[in-house]
Amino acid sequence: MSPVDSTPATTAPAVRKTALNAVHRQMGAKMVDFNGWDMPVEYPASVGGGIINEHMAVRTGVGIFDVSHMGDIFLAGSQALAAVQHISMNDASRLAIGQAQYSALLYPQGTFVDDVIVHRLGEDEYLLVINAGTREKDFNWVRDNTREFDCSVENLSDDFTQIAIQGPKGVNVLQKLTDADLSAVKFYWVIHGSVCGLKNILIARTGYTAEDGFEIYVPSDETTSARVWNEILSAGKEFSLVPCGLGARNTLRLEGKLPLYGHEISDTINVWEAGLDRFCKMEKSEFIGRAALERAKAAGLKRTLVGLEMIGRGIARDDYKVQDGNGREIGYVASGSPAPFLKKNVALAYVPPEFAAVGTAVRVEIRGQGVEAQVVPTPFYKRPKK
Repeated sequence: MSPVDSTPATTAPAVRKTALNAVHRQMGAKMVDFNGWDMPVEYPASVGGGIINEHMAVRTGVGIFDVSHMGDIFLAGSQALAAVQHISMNDASRLAIGQAQYSALLYPQGTFVDDVIVHRLGEDEYLLVINAGTREKDFNWVRDNTREFDCSVENLSDDFTQIAIQGPKGVNVLQKLTDADLSAVKFYWVIHGSVCGLKNILIARTGYTAEDGFEIYVPSDETTSARVWNEILSAGKEFSLVPCGLGARNTLRLEGKLPLYGHEISDTINVWEAGLDRFCKMEKSEFIGRAALERAKAAGLKRTLVGLEMIGRGIARDDYKVQDGNGREIGYVASGSPAPFLKKNVALAYVPPEFAAVGTAVRVEIRGQGVEAQVVPTPFYKRPKK
């Protein structure tokens, strides 16, 4: 008989739910725990779902995602711009009111706290959209590193239901539901307008699918959120709109080489290794991580992110080992899966720079066997120019 365990019982953290959780379950979505959130990974075939169908709908038509698990941090005040400049690597001084940019928050060592989208909403107002799995960490980090600036920092993460309408026909669907002229909104710009009868809704021409589309921010109560979701589904019927889950969101972002925290970026990977140089404005005034990045650039890269296409049969999954032609381990897969639109098996992997040239032959270890792959240009997919 085992002795009585005198250690106090620990309670597992409750899984969080978006305001649309009941809607997803009513639609028969397959739900998974994603970073502590109960989220749909895919929908049933009865509503046009399945990861491949959802992926293809976004590439060729339109899909709708619940992305309310994402976080939102609002900075406002006379020194809001200075605060944003201090904590982020891109140059927010270039933003006009109504414009957005991709950026990142960095640790002093030049590695990633998180990647973010910075929106300039007013003269001294900025909205940072952050990742779901790093919500609390990000907010605490932003708050702690902006105390010296004259600006307020608010966590608005629970105030919004964020819905993404993605794909080349996304503009057609959303235009039926808004009084705003969406044709006048450029990619990575934001406006306020009426959506489904709700006034002053933030409408952003952004997304995480490597496709055109919009993200809207509506009040987070369940009744309003469900009504808007269902009105979008109804408006999208003529365009064969499909509800989409996290599975398709991942394959879509991988085809477009859009980084995911904990995979292509993390607190152990720096900006140069991740290949995000173009978003890091070293010429601007001092920002957290800048000095370390200068040192890292001078020292040279020891690893770099590349795209791989499988030549042999097999799928390169996350964390699989990458080998050279002699079977020596040289790196690892950051993200890998089939690419439904391209009909190939692809991966993003970290390897030494001497293996980064396009056409370089490598192997991916799959079930103990080295399967042939080669380095290819990225992104794997680029949406057609209009």
